[in-house]
This record gives sequence, C-alpha cells and structure tokens, in this order.
Amino acid sequence: MLSFANRVLSRHSGRRLLSSVTQEIESIASRRVLNEKIRNLAIVAHVDHGKTTLVDKLLQASIDPTTVPSEQQGEGERLMDSGDLEKERGITITSKPTRCLFEDHVVNIVDTPGHADFAGEVDRILSMVDGVCLVVDGGEGVMSQTKYVVERAIEAGLKPIVLLNKLDREGGLAMVESGEVESELFDLFCSLGASDEQLEYPTYYASAKGGWVTSDLSEAVDIVKGAKPGADVGMDNLLKGFLEHIGPPTGPALINDNEPFSMAATMVGFDQFLGRTVTGKVSSGSAKIADRSMFLPRDLELVNPDKKLLLPQAISGVFIYEGVTRTPLESGIADKGDIVTLTGVPDGIKVGDTVTLESNPVADAIMTPPLAPPTLSMDFGANDGPLAGKEGTIVQASRIRARLQGEVDNNVTLSIGASEESTDKSIVFARGELQLGILIEQMRREGYEMTISPPKIVFSEDEQGNVMEPFEEVTVDVDSEYSGAVMNMLTGDRKALMMEMREDDGKVRMKFEMPTRALLGFGPEAATTTRGSAVVNHTFTEMRDHIGPLGEGLEKGKLVSNETGKSTSYALNMIGERGELFIAPGDEVYAGMVIGENSRSGDLEVNPIRSKGLTNVRTVLKEEKASFSAVRRLSVEDLISYMNDDEVIEVTPKSVRLRKKVLDSGERARAQKVKKQQRDAMKK
Repeated sequence: MLSFANRVLSRHSGRRLLSSVTQEIESIASRRVLNEKIRNLAIVAHVDHGKTTLVDKLLQASIDPTTVPSEQQGEGERLMDSGDLEKERGITITSKPTRCLFEDHVVNIVDTPGHADFAGEVDRILSMVDGVCLVVDGGEGVMSQTKYVVERAIEAGLKPIVLLNKLDREGGLAMVESGEVESELFDLFCSLGASDEQLEYPTYYASAKGGWVTSDLSEAVDIVKGAKPGADVGMDNLLKGFLEHIGPPTGPALINDNEPFSMAATMVGFDQFLGRTVTGKVSSGSAKIADRSMFLPRDLELVNPDKKLLLPQAISGVFIYEGVTRTPLESGIADKGDIVTLTGVPDGIKVGDTVTLESNPVADAIMTPPLAPPTLSMDFGANDGPLAGKEGTIVQASRIRARLQGEVDNNVTLSIGASEESTDKSIVFARGELQLGILIEQMRREGYEMTISPPKIVFSEDEQGNVMEPFEEVTVDVDSEYSGAVMNMLTGDRKALMMEMREDDGKVRMKFEMPTRALLGFGPEAATTTRGSAVVNHTFTEMRDHIGPLGEGLEKGKLVSNETGKSTSYALNMIGERGELFIAPGDEVYAGMVIGENSRSGDLEVNPIRSKGLTNVRTVLKEEKASFSAVRRLSVEDLISYMNDDEVIEVTPKSVRLRKKVLDSGERARAQKVKKQQRDAMKK
C-alpha cells in the first residue's frame, strides 16, 4: 500500500495533502469490496415461461418502497417490457438490465427475450454476466429455445441455476412431481457437454405470478395443493440463491489503479439530451466523468497509435438502471465488474466494440461470443407504387438506408448490404420473420414509407462447393383431433421429418426437422387449420445439404385488381364468391394490387371498383344491401410469410398492402410463363 501512496504523491508532484492520499486509498479499498459484492446474471428461458414476471417480483422483493418511486418497484405486470410493441404483443423483444440491492450486495439482472427470432439478444449479453437463471415452465418442460439458451450458457462457461416455474398451473405440478422435467433437463445438460460444476446446478420450484419460490419440492407441492405460503418462501429465497451459487464478476480479484479501463459495448442507444449511450460490464480498470473515452472496433487490434480515427470524447455521465429508470451512479465511477451505462461516448461506436480511455488504452478489443448466422434476407426500398408519397413522411431511399444502418449498430444479429436488384435498395439479413416484422412495424410508426421484397433464405457452400441451407427444429403443440392435419401439412410439400410424437390428456406434441424455407407461412396456416389451438415453436439447428425444390402446393393463388379507384360493395360481393377478401368497401386500390386469396390455384384478375348501373329500377340504395364474408386483415408478419416470389409489401404509416412486383398484367403473364419453364427444367 505504501508503494501505491508513493505513486500517488509522485503523480501529483507533492501538491496533494496526505489526507487526500489516504482518501484515495480508502476509495480503492472500498471499490475492491464492492467488486466482491456484485453478482451479474441473465434470466433465460423459452418464450412465455415467465421470465419478465419473475424479474418484476425480484424487483419488488429487493427495493425499499419508502425510498424508491413506485414506477421503479416492478408494480403491475411486465415492467421490463417497456417498449410500445412489447406492451402490445406481450413479448420481450430486447434485452434489458436492471439492478437489485439485497443484503448489501448488488445483483445486476438482465431480462432476455424467449422467442427464437430474438436469440441474438441472448447471445450478445452472455459476455456481460457470470451466471444464468434458467426458467422452465413445469407444465411444458424442455422446449426448443430452452435447448438453445442452455447450449449458449454452457459454451460461455456460465454457472446455471434452474427455476421450475408455473407450478400452480394445470399440469405443472404433475410433471415436476413425476421427475420428468428434471430428468429432461439433466439429460439436456449432459448432451450439451456441461462440465461437472455446471451439472451441479441448484433447482428451485416456484410460481412467479404467485410470488413464492422454494428449493424444497415437498413444500412446493403443499403450497400448490392449498397450503398458505409462509414468509420464508418469498423471492428472497431466489436472491439468496443468486448470492450463494453465482460468484463475483470474473477477472483479477484486486482493482489495480494502473489497469486500463475496458468495457465491451453490449447495448448502444441515443438520448436526445445526453447523446450516444453505451451499456456493458466493465471488464477492467475504472472510468469516471470527464475521462476521455475512445473505442476499438470489434475483433480488431489497436493499429492506429495516434488514435485520430478513434474519436476520443469526454464521458458525461455514469448511470445504472433501477427498474427501467436510468439513474446516475452515486459514486460516479464505473468500476470493474459492474454493469453501467456511459454517456458522452463517441458516436461511431457499435455493439461489440470496446470502450477504453485515451490516457491508458487497452491493446486489444474484448472478444465477445460468436453469433449464430442469419437465416433470412429481405430487400428494403422506397415505395414505387401508384400511391407513393401520399401517406408517409419519410420516403427517400437514402433515409431508409440510414435508418437501417442505425438499427444494425445496436443489433448485431442484423446486417445490411447492397441489393442485387437495385442500387436504391438495401438488403437486410436477419434471424426470422418476426424479427423483420418488428423492424418494419417500428419504421412505419416512425413515418417511413417503403416496399419490402419476399424473404429469401440465406444459403452457403461447404468446402466441396455443395449448396447448404439452414434447418430448424420445430415443435408443435396441438389438440389431438388436429394432429393428423398438422402432420400432413409438414411432411407433405414442406418435406419435414418427424423426430418425436407424444400424446397426453388430449394434447399432442410433435417435433420435426425441416428446412427454414419450408417453415415460411406455416404459422398462419396452422392457426387457421387448427382453429388457433396450435402452438408452433422453432429454433435454428445447423446448415445442411440443400434438399431441392419444395412442393408446388405451398404457393397460394391471389385475387388481383385490374383497375384503379375505390372498391365498391357491389363488386366485392361478387368477388367474394371467388375467394377470401383482404379489403373492404371504400378502400383505395390500384391495378396490380392483391385484394384477396383465390380459392383455386393461380392468380385471378378482378375489378373491385365496378358499380351497379343506375336506372329508375336499380338505385344506389339497393347497392347498400349487398353483403359478403368478413374481410381478412393481414399484419406485416402475416404478409412476410404469405407473399409469393412475384409480390412485394407496400408499407406506410397508415396502410399495409400486398401487390405484384410488376403491375402490368401482360408483363406478369410473360414472367409467369418463364417461371413455369424453369420449374419444369428443374424437375427434369
């Protein structure tokens, strides 16, 4: 300690008093203690297994209601789902950190999405935590995304804690009591190559919604069967488990004053008052307000000694999250092991880059976990339809590209490139239909107007030059009466291979392996066929050899308008007999716009603006009595999986339309003839 004091005195040329030196020594010592009292973990699970509700309850158990505002206490449901789309859809879309204070410890918790399309949100935060709490629905057991998050946690060497949730729901307790769920989990850990230490994971039993958790199965059984939960089965039990089973942040035990500051950018954002923000775990050293920060690009060594391209900038704030509220850190120092948000960082920083200080930079960027490859791509471009510019405020291709680039900066699972079709279009690579649908919906709400091409599967080649395509593991839970229909849908034109089938109490669970391209459009079709009883989950498995063309029955025939104007009830009444309608009377239509689905194969051109002739017998009042079946309104995600190769989606802040890429009917007929010739040639 004396040598450290001498360094401090030398650094300040003897101008500081000994008391100031003593204060700095005490500050370093206190920060060392703080590092040992930090726990960083992520809550991971399959979709709808109760992660976000669990975080709500943990916040309520750890925050003093007399000193913390109610909006930070986790009151109500799904506090962490703070985005508009998250609230509307009831799903978690982005990972979010929060902070619990418990028994003089800091517990940083990251809530993560459970949907496979947002698995990249799980991937990017694994370097920020030292353990995971795996939440499993006791009534469902191991699901597709459960396997994915466990595999990623094991690869990262993280300490797992298992929480069997929703035991108070029908069927939840029976599967846990039988030992079926725990056996599945242990087999899963073994099959994924978990270490001996990881296999010794503790298991807790809980109902997050009921607010109780215990490590004693018999106690959980009594509570579910009617016993009143005692004070000793609150969420404190789980918080104590975090402190006991998950260690302090990894890295050197002592804080070295000369150790360079480094922090991998896990989340990047922008605040209109504070500028660029970056969130991550401090890997080494410390930083405070007014320190000049710079960044190292991801996976790139520091090769620019004069740092002219690294844009150093003074840190303007150090923040933490209490609930979903960003709060200044009391000490104002970002210390090793803690999860913090810095403001005043360089604007060019992206997720995966490393933040360091200009005065004492690290030599290499921090290595972050590898990401699974994208499986889909879509072209984004300016709206070139007849109604272009009438409903949106941002219509330029350059501004659309800039918005997409901004999204890519904070989402490492998305990437963009130049489209092969046109220089005015940008191609976006993503993990799934829902991820692309959420992005499109966000942009349309911001005032963007654009056209979106059909999704394309991202193929690759092996070392021998053979074409490879992504495959998915698909799990379908459905009522027994519809199991045959679902099986036929998947094993027919979609060429799926059934791997497992289980029936229990009128429900059937089927597992398939199939190419990603065959999965497009299956969700809405399954929902219609099974009257909404089918629950479909899928996750990427690996790249395999291309299996050739799929069946011809997957492409739906469409009803296509051949006139421009406003649709009439008289015309739609007659057209409705030919299929299912997507528009209502009074909707604006144009030639080449898809207005419905044809009940037969192939496209059918129709006139939706035709009106009844007016005579002294036939009046306009008779037209109002025309009736037709209900209109089927398709969302952005529905259209992504529903559209054919020769169609595009026209997206505006007010409307979502499906139309043919080529509006002229003669050109479409010639293109269709060429397509048929190519298909026949592939068969031969």
